Amino acid sequence: MRRRHRIAGLALACACATSAAQAQQHDHAAMPSKPAPIVTDDEAHSTMDHGRMDHSGMHYPGMHHPGMDHSQHANGAPQTPRTPIPPITDADREAAKPPAHGHHHGDHMHGNGMFSYLLFDRLEAWDTDVGTGEAWEAQGWIGTDMHRLWLRSEGEREDGHTESADVEVLYGRPVARWWDLVAGVRHDFAPGRDRNFAAIGVMGMAPQKFEIEATAYIGASGQTAARIEAEYELLLTNRLILQPVVEAEWHGRRDVARGIGTGLGTIEAGLRLRYEFTRRFAPYIGVVHERSFGATADLMRDEGEATRDTRVVAGVRIWF
Repeated sequence: MRRRHRIAGLALACACATSAAQAQQHDHAAMPSKPAPIVTDDEAHSTMDHGRMDHSGMHYPGMHHPGMDHSQHANGAPQTPRTPIPPITDADREAAKPPAHGHHHGDHMHGNGMFSYLLFDRLEAWDTDVGTGEAWEAQGWIGTDMHRLWLRSEGEREDGHTESADVEVLYGRPVARWWDLVAGVRHDFAPGRDRNFAAIGVMGMAPQKFEIEATAYIGASGQTAARIEAEYELLLTNRLILQPVVEAEWHGRRDVARGIGTGLGTIEAGLRLRYEFTRRFAPYIGVVHERSFGATADLMRDEGEATRDTRVVAGVRIWF
């Protein structure tokens, strides 16, 4: 009898252990599998390159890949999209493109509205052993992004006499992202008698951020000329800026009354250091070297004038 009780107790213990194991297995099967990692919109966009997304090695919830069945997880648990990623549309691609030739004014994009700008890049004076002098260079425009009326002027005075002065009125419009084509007229007040020229040229920003102005001129009497100016702005600090400038003039015809010979006439190189109290107002100091060449230098020697000149200048740069 005692042996029968032992056998019955052992059978009951085995049955209980079997039932517990089956219950544990059932609970494990009903437990959901570990969810797939959720990819946020920011993480997804960080893998985008020019409007195209690289899907290699990446599996997002809800995305279909050939050879994959998303109806069920690998262990049998269902998988549902957690953060769906909307497809990129043509409107999204257009919004990501930079404007072709636009500038921001406040919070609004320039369109057909009228705007204006005036810059006195140089308003300077000097005092040397041979005399005093003043010089200016200014440019401005009024119009829209596509159509502008340009005004440009530069000149120089020495010991109270105007040595050179001109003003240009030009129509300009963009022909490339950073370049404008300009055409119009130029009027010279000095040296000599007044003269008028037709003008055509380009102005804009070359690679490495060099600002370029190149203009050709044709006079009524067949006189031709060309002027090219290149400048660069080197930011030493947020307010201290070093500006090298080089300007060269070429003439196609001799003009003794104006002291001009054929070929390369003069080259002027300047180095100016300015401090911007504001972007609109910046005093500066600098050094300028001017040299005449060829037939122009010969005419200056005949008049007893020096063909080279170096001077220290001080001035102000302002814009409106």
